[in-house]
Amino acid sequence: MASHRRPKQPSRTRVTVLTTAAAAAVVLSANAANAAPSEKLGKDEVKAKVDKLYEQAEQATEKYNGAKEKQQKLQKEISTIQDNVARGQQELNKLRDGLGSMATAQYRSGGIDPSVQLFLSSNPDDYLDKASTLDQLSSQQVEALKKIQDKQRELAQERAEATEKLKDLASTRTELGNKKKEVQGKLAEAQKLLNTLTAKEKAALDAEQARANRSSTERVDLKDAPPASGRASAAFSAAQSQIGKPYVYGATGPSSFDCSGLTSWAYAQVGVSIPRTSEAQANAGTRIYNQSDLKVGDLVIFYGDMHHVGLYAGNGQVLHAPHTGAVVRYEAMGNMPFQFGVRI
Repeated sequence: MASHRRPKQPSRTRVTVLTTAAAAAVVLSANAANAAPSEKLGKDEVKAKVDKLYEQAEQATEKYNGAKEKQQKLQKEISTIQDNVARGQQELNKLRDGLGSMATAQYRSGGIDPSVQLFLSSNPDDYLDKASTLDQLSSQQVEALKKIQDKQRELAQERAEATEKLKDLASTRTELGNKKKEVQGKLAEAQKLLNTLTAKEKAALDAEQARANRSSTERVDLKDAPPASGRASAAFSAAQSQIGKPYVYGATGPSSFDCSGLTSWAYAQVGVSIPRTSEAQANAGTRIYNQSDLKVGDLVIFYGDMHHVGLYAGNGQVLHAPHTGAVVRYEAMGNMPFQFGVRI
């Protein structure tokens, strides 16, 4: 005989779970239906955002360059101080050895002169205070002790200076690392945007950049633009020889450059040393605020924070290393916010 059992009723807990899941599904479906589809940025929008990121990367690059230059300077200064301390310690040891020899001779002859005992004191200042009560000091002994005293003070001062510079070096290295990460982060963000383009759009953008590089590497007619000086003319010619070289942040040539790397390299070729960063180069000579007064070879500073620099090329153009993805080339000054020129 067949068994007729009542179907098992779902538990209240199971009903609640199913009901909640169903309600959530309805809500998600409704949200999906009402949500606007994500809009893909067009080629021009991507280019505008990428250009802005490149500008921000260059700002960070100049800060990176400044930290790197400071690090190199500190390392040289610390090395010099450490060498001085080592030599000074050797001189101090020789002075002490001389006093030790004097003490040994006196001991062998029947005892150590109280003045010599004080010579060997670890505290020369204390010695001089006590020595004033003794009438047994020769002028030669006093002079010897003063030399030790002066050398100890000198070494203490140099060691303290080295300690401070080492602290400064540590913080500078931290800043350098942070700026490098910032530059790399901006460039990675730009690349991520470029990767959203279709192959066709990417090819079109690359073609635009290639055309800009080609059309901006032609020699500018300088017949109406005299050079600022013989050295400025020679520096400009050196920069011209690098046209077509790629922009790479932190680079100073000769295979690649960033903006201030190009200008400092160009002047270095004619024996003129100018600072490494664009901000420092802005204070390297006489400022010229009227564009009509600029001459070939003058530095040209752009943007309010002075993070970009090039060389005036005449006829309203600048020769510079623009940004990542571009090469050393000419460009109309009107494409960037001009601040002032600098005549070296």
